[in-house]
Amino acid sequence: MIIDLNCDLGEYDVSGNIETDEAIMPFITSANIACGLHAGSPLIMERTIRMAIKHGVGIGAHPGYPDREGFGRRSLTLTDDELRASILYQIGALKAIAEASGSRLQHVKPHGTLYNEASVDHKMAMVIAKSVKETDQSLILVGLSGSQLIRAAGEIGLPFASEVFADRAYDDDGNLVSRNIPGSVFYDTELVIERVIRMINEKVIESVSGRIIPVRADTICLHGDNEMSAFFARRLSEALQAKGIGLKSMGKR
Repeated sequence: MIIDLNCDLGEYDVSGNIETDEAIMPFITSANIACGLHAGSPLIMERTIRMAIKHGVGIGAHPGYPDREGFGRRSLTLTDDELRASILYQIGALKAIAEASGSRLQHVKPHGTLYNEASVDHKMAMVIAKSVKETDQSLILVGLSGSQLIRAAGEIGLPFASEVFADRAYDDDGNLVSRNIPGSVFYDTELVIERVIRMINEKVIESVSGRIIPVRADTICLHGDNEMSAFFARRLSEALQAKGIGLKSMGKR
């Protein structure tokens, strides 16, 4: 059995440092790189791409709402044309830097609130999927397992990867519990590893109320924005391989 591990990276300011990203990169197989609107910058994008190339990690665009103040976690009202232009702009920027660095873009994964809203809004999901296909029809669209993003990609013939979350709580509809709710993010490493292995082997996840929800796990998301992320990335990578689960980027699976 083979699985992809992805992580959201390059999500800091120019004045920040890249130590956490550098510590995570050796243990993942795909990187979702912020494209400058919710976080990051052109220089950070290039540095993160070069790190990914060094470690053989698949490179993905991580477009979000133009909301640096709220880190892309606030809902914005955009017209379809505005959303399309924003997605094209962000993917295009990262694609250009990747190609100038001697590599290529593998996938696209929306960020934060944009991801969550498109997971349940088919119209929004279709705008995003069509924008990805306009940019490069070989790009893989990453979306929550069972979501409208996955449905939209399938409807237009765009490659997709169904995503599950290692450290996030699910509601009874199979959506992620809001970060504003206590307990929505898990920090117990062993518990998270146990949940991930169950997702892969049994193809289910347990919701906050105990409901068993079927999932398809093509790729597993690790979050890089907490102090334990590097340790967790290493532990999860080791645990999966110890269970005979191989790791390979989604573009190579």
